[in-house]
Amino acid sequence: MKRLIAFVFLLSGFISANASKVDTVMTYSNSMKKSIKAVVITPDVSNSGEKLPVLYLLHGYSGNQSDWISKVKTVADYADQYKMIIVCPDGNFSSWYFDSPVDKSWKYETYVSTELPAWIDSHYKTNNTPSGRAITGLSMGGHGALYLAFKHQDIFGAAGSMSGGVDLRPFPLNWELSKRLGSYSEFPERWDNNSVINLTHLLTAKTLPLIIDCGSEDFFYPVNVKLHSKLLETNIPHDFISRKGAHNWEYWSNAIGYQVLFFSKFFKAS
Repeated sequence: MKRLIAFVFLLSGFISANASKVDTVMTYSNSMKKSIKAVVITPDVSNSGEKLPVLYLLHGYSGNQSDWISKVKTVADYADQYKMIIVCPDGNFSSWYFDSPVDKSWKYETYVSTELPAWIDSHYKTNNTPSGRAITGLSMGGHGALYLAFKHQDIFGAAGSMSGGVDLRPFPLNWELSKRLGSYSEFPERWDNNSVINLTHLLTAKTLPLIIDCGSEDFFYPVNVKLHSKLLETNIPHDFISRKGAHNWEYWSNAIGYQVLFFSKFFKAS
């Protein structure tokens, strides 16, 4: 019996020795003059003095900073497995991660691309170069991740998308987009300029590793296929993954595993 108790004690000690830490922190956006929550997952090695890479993981429309950690329990395990910090910011429920030309108080491009990385780098021991930063997300966050990475390659060295809304124009009445951009009929150029599919001219071959994933039954599948085709036409290397699946957490909980593996390889190669 004593041996069994000792074994259980040792086993529990072994498990806890490799446990990532999940914190909800208050960051600050100077451009929006407000505090914003973020979930920060740090691996067990975070106290070793080693500078760690950071993966920024964005939520979708109507979500918040807690979505990923509450709905996909393996996300915390990935931080430990791949020795990376994972940051899940609150992008507000419908920011689409750009600076709104309609409402100047919505500056989520500035926040996620500039203010948040600076805050994270000042509070954690990070590899604070593009080779140590990647960004991905789901749905609205998939759009946001590619949008921000395409425009801020001096900040993010690799990017991904899961079921991303990579072309906003086919959806003029959905997801409060018109509140962020104005109506499509009145301001088509805003919708053009803020759609990921129209930003591929910012890319050059082999400068920004990309992984794009979308289920074949997803309503965003056609626009993702169009983005994939455009990247092929312009000779931009990227991984494109599609399998049977819809726009739901079952799909994303599977997709995230491929994404973190992709970024881990990028971090190790950099």
